[in-house]
Amino acid sequence: MTSIHKFVGCLSLIFAVTLVGASMGAAQEIVDQWRYSLRRPADGWQKPAFDDTQWTQGSGGFGTRDTPNARVGTVWATNTIWLRKSLNLPVIPAKPALLIHHDEDVDVFINGVNVLSVKGFTTDYAVIPIPEPKQAALKIGTNVMAVRCRQTSGGQFIDVHLVDADQVPKLEPAKRNTTPFQSELITTWGQDVTAENAWTEYPRPQFQRSQWVNLNGEWDYAVTPETQTDQPAQWNGKILVPYCLESKLGGVERLLDASEALWYRRTFDAKPKTGRRTLLNFEAVDYRCEVFVNEQSVGKHQGGNTPFWFDITDSLTDGKNQLLVRVEDETEKFQLCGKQTLNARGIWYTQVSGIWQTVWLEEVADQHIDQWKIATDAMAGSITVDATVKGGGKLHVIVTDGDRVVAEGTSAGRKTAGQTTAAGTTDAGTHSETIELTVTDAKLWSPSSPHLYGIEAKLLDAKGQVVDTVQSYAGIRTVGKVKDADGQWRFTLNGEVIFHWGPLDQGWWPDGLLTPPSDEAMLFDIQWLKDAGFNMIRKHIKVEPRRYYYHCDRLGMMVWQDHVSGGPKPKWTRLAPNPEDATWPDQEHDQFMLELDRMIQTLESHPSIVCWVPFNEAWGQHRTVETGQWTLKRDPSRLVNIASGGNFWPIGDIVDAHKYPHPEFPFQQGEGGRFDGFIKVMGEFGGHGFPVTGHLWDANRRNWGYGDLPKSLDEYKDRYTTSIQMLDQLQQQGIAAGVYTQTTDVEGEINGLMTYDRKVIKIPAKQLAELHKQLFNQAE
Repeated sequence: MTSIHKFVGCLSLIFAVTLVGASMGAAQEIVDQWRYSLRRPADGWQKPAFDDTQWTQGSGGFGTRDTPNARVGTVWATNTIWLRKSLNLPVIPAKPALLIHHDEDVDVFINGVNVLSVKGFTTDYAVIPIPEPKQAALKIGTNVMAVRCRQTSGGQFIDVHLVDADQVPKLEPAKRNTTPFQSELITTWGQDVTAENAWTEYPRPQFQRSQWVNLNGEWDYAVTPETQTDQPAQWNGKILVPYCLESKLGGVERLLDASEALWYRRTFDAKPKTGRRTLLNFEAVDYRCEVFVNEQSVGKHQGGNTPFWFDITDSLTDGKNQLLVRVEDETEKFQLCGKQTLNARGIWYTQVSGIWQTVWLEEVADQHIDQWKIATDAMAGSITVDATVKGGGKLHVIVTDGDRVVAEGTSAGRKTAGQTTAAGTTDAGTHSETIELTVTDAKLWSPSSPHLYGIEAKLLDAKGQVVDTVQSYAGIRTVGKVKDADGQWRFTLNGEVIFHWGPLDQGWWPDGLLTPPSDEAMLFDIQWLKDAGFNMIRKHIKVEPRRYYYHCDRLGMMVWQDHVSGGPKPKWTRLAPNPEDATWPDQEHDQFMLELDRMIQTLESHPSIVCWVPFNEAWGQHRTVETGQWTLKRDPSRLVNIASGGNFWPIGDIVDAHKYPHPEFPFQQGEGGRFDGFIKVMGEFGGHGFPVTGHLWDANRRNWGYGDLPKSLDEYKDRYTTSIQMLDQLQQQGIAAGVYTQTTDVEGEINGLMTYDRKVIKIPAKQLAELHKQLFNQAE
């Protein structure tokens, strides 16, 4: 806000302003419920007889939460808002006044009479007496207040109340609107979603068994105070799992507050068998939950982005069983929530609460393979399976290429007690089984030839009988780096230099939010990017369903995987010397590392994953060197980009710059050899915006891209072409990768290569693929 604005804002005080303070006696009742319009209404909108029944209802005040001293009940982020509310006056106030906070220009009408017009803004509430000639507009009984507020820069906020200047009431905190923005956008896949077809695919393709039951579909739900720990007596209705509470496809579209708990309930059939165990799997629940089967707690989990499971065998009965899930979700503070926010705006999106991926049951033997890691070596042509086994036994593994067996062997059966399970517990009944097999003349995995070998693993008991069978696959490849002839570090795959070229991919959807509407929809994005000539995806601040990485594996798409961000951040100094770290308490840091470890454990067997990205743009960046050292040790088979665009510390393999709209790397900041040991990349650039009418999340808000919006589609394409040409020039100077922002529009961002609903492609895939060819000439 400029000094000129501040001077103009002071003009609002010319009516002998009384600052809000203590009051005496009975005060005028505060009315916080309004009707509002973000589109210019018909003439006469300020008059009492005007029909506002088609306007939206909302709780005051209106604006953005970053405006000083604003009490926001409804987010308003457009240039202009029109408001109306009814007031009941049993008596006319002795000294009628307006209790008002405005940013910026405002007109206030009572019963059609303009009682205040002022330009500029305030930074807090003030009391402005209504001029005596205009007090005649007030009457005993029902009065209508109408307000127009317009803002042009900085924050924005409007809240107005009629008061007695001598008896100013204290305003209570604004009542938060529990309804998220309800866009009309829906994908073609979302239109076809039903309770019967909601995510019916097996959710874990790289560790697959035949005995499983999908629990997606309609569940009962209820929202209660967070203090309530007993099962609700009343249920609010039905929610479609696995779509979150806030999403269109979930069928509820309600925001969960930190003071509330979200409950789920459904029944399922079971028939317990001797020698068999039943595992209850959750692919992801945001954020903390406790699970009950037949009113018995079977476990708790904290962390909203990765799978977990509980052994529920001892709680089952023969026949119908009740499953109950209780969820708490604060969304912000130290929670790792990524792009979610309580105040959706700009690059921050609608919050997600509760179950948002598949829920399923699986039956296993007492002796079974609990989990495993698959590692490969391109030089040796080897596949190594390192399994954790529950209850004893040896591992027999068969590797196939189509119908042909290409390797086979049985593990030695050596035991190591006390293995840590993916559920986060230590079980003395588990041990490790490792087997390494070599494939002669192995076909290596790469984006141009994504060859996958089939794996069948059988667990053999002491008598040699098969007690468990798991189906899987592997892509044999090795990730690395090398110096080129000019001394610049480059990425390698299977020993060959490869330029990494991909989009920043948020993975958000207008109908499912974090949850793709279907497996087919998720596959569409990956296949389109492949067709458009990308060989990599930077999965941004989100962990996708495991089937996403399966599709990347089989289609040949490398993935840079971001860790989900959250918590306080330091000053963002980008790649400048002397970076800063935020201060995190030990407990919160330990949870951050636990969730990072879970993400790596969940995804480390996928050949598509080539790089881990623990931090982005200083968001929650803390203990950077310690985190980088841990990640390098945790998975030495991949590269580590410690802080994409964030505060650069000398750890890991990559130095990563962000620059909008066109790519530009600050080579000069590497003086003294700061960047010499690192692969240099453009981790984000572009973000060229182009709005497509009829395909905007909210046509009334300020939809945006980086830089001024182009005046035509041709200008948009020209800007994109310029960015690619500049990236090609940077590659010749040592840049080894580029990440373009972004795959799709997301909520208010219109900088996608396609619209948020995926119905309009801004630049055809064939044109993009042809344009992108120049980026790969340097690496050949």
